[in-house]
Amino acid sequence: MYPKFSRARIDTLKKNENFNLSMLFRIIKSEIVSHLSYIIASKGEAFVVDPRRDSEIYIEISQEWGVKIKDIFETHRNEDYVIGSIDLSNNTNAKIHHGPGLDWKYGETIQDGERFKIGQLSVAALHTPGHSPDSTCYALYDNESGNVPILVFTGDTLFVGDVGRTDFLGQENTAMMSGKLYDGIHEKLLTLGDGVVVLPAHGFGSVCGGNISEREISTIGAERLTNPMLQLSRSEFIDKKVAELHETSPYFKIMERYNLEGPPILSRIPNPPALKPAEFKAAIDKGIPIIDTRVPPAFGGAHIQGSYSLPPSRLSNAGWVIPVEKELLLIVDDSESLDFAVRNLYRMGYTSFTGYLSGGLESWYKEGLPLSKIELITSQQLHTMINSESPPVILDVRRYNEWDEGHLIDAKHIYLGRLPERLSELPEDKTIVVLCKTGTRSSFAASILLKAGRKKIINLLGGVDSWKKLGYPLVKD
Repeated sequence: MYPKFSRARIDTLKKNENFNLSMLFRIIKSEIVSHLSYIIASKGEAFVVDPRRDSEIYIEISQEWGVKIKDIFETHRNEDYVIGSIDLSNNTNAKIHHGPGLDWKYGETIQDGERFKIGQLSVAALHTPGHSPDSTCYALYDNESGNVPILVFTGDTLFVGDVGRTDFLGQENTAMMSGKLYDGIHEKLLTLGDGVVVLPAHGFGSVCGGNISEREISTIGAERLTNPMLQLSRSEFIDKKVAELHETSPYFKIMERYNLEGPPILSRIPNPPALKPAEFKAAIDKGIPIIDTRVPPAFGGAHIQGSYSLPPSRLSNAGWVIPVEKELLLIVDDSESLDFAVRNLYRMGYTSFTGYLSGGLESWYKEGLPLSKIELITSQQLHTMINSESPPVILDVRRYNEWDEGHLIDAKHIYLGRLPERLSELPEDKTIVVLCKTGTRSSFAASILLKAGRKKIINLLGGVDSWKKLGYPLVKD
């Protein structure tokens, strides 16, 4: 989907006098926080927008293209992942730039309207506070085509189908920050021109927005016509933002500090050792938490007692239960799963990996070591249980907007991340069926309940999606 040229291909193109490598462009996506970063090059020079923590990929691309990374632009102090600017700068001597409004401990603060030349391109800073005080978008111009922007990096200010959160400075400041966000979007971004390509810092699934589209690239014109938040008046916009319900994972505060002051710099990505079952058990006995990345049916069928069920797509939820400074143990299916888990947890700030279970769960039970399980049911089975003489407690752990769109009759709603602190609201003597959209987040919730000592826990496979497809009723409050 995205342009990618090999070194040989570029050399071949350079020999063709009719081909002008005026701009090279690549999107780098980091999965679990739906982070989108960018590297753009022109005439031997390049810049990077919002690099991820494991920054070697940008160096590899620049070497592939035969260009030098000159500048690094940060759209804001990120909350959900560690920015890789310092590490990338240390390895390239590129200058780091970020917006005004915060007391940065590294790089240089740039001003609204300031311009930078990279090859035949120019980058113009557009200070658009709202999501955070420093939020800055960057409009890109091709100097050979005149003073007309061709694309804009919008950070967490404008997403495809949504806009950024405005609650990070507290509820008392949300209205003020929402007004700033509205003004920045309407006075600076929408005036760029309908044909300008919109490149946000996050895609679908990010908690930095509420309803981000699955499409990751848009245009100003498309957003003007289709983005629901851009159809509102200023007062309507502010009211809607103030009324939004968002949750903030505890690890966000550490990310904010890391990204303002500079994170710990490691010489390489952690490489967890393989632990034999006896070694793994010894680590467990020391209280080191376990993340089991296998799919919910596998986890439900058998897992090590006290493990957290966090499949690859939901690893970001680790931040709710395990501080980033803590050591970790991992259970994975294979080496590819291990690499995925380590890289993505590392991007969230985790650096201490005690090890992973060599041979997977099979090696554990072959040694005769104990296992736990979670009962798994289908929507048909749940429907029968609800209509029985002893119906279970139904616990819905989805986000607030998902709950508002429709939920099971008599279900109790506790947002997933708040479950550990709200256990007292759930009866200890009744069966609890946990559900989410598909059965993945509910597997994590079920593992939290089991770790807390609850016994009668069931996970609904297929979640609300399967419930709806079977035509069973949902209600709205």
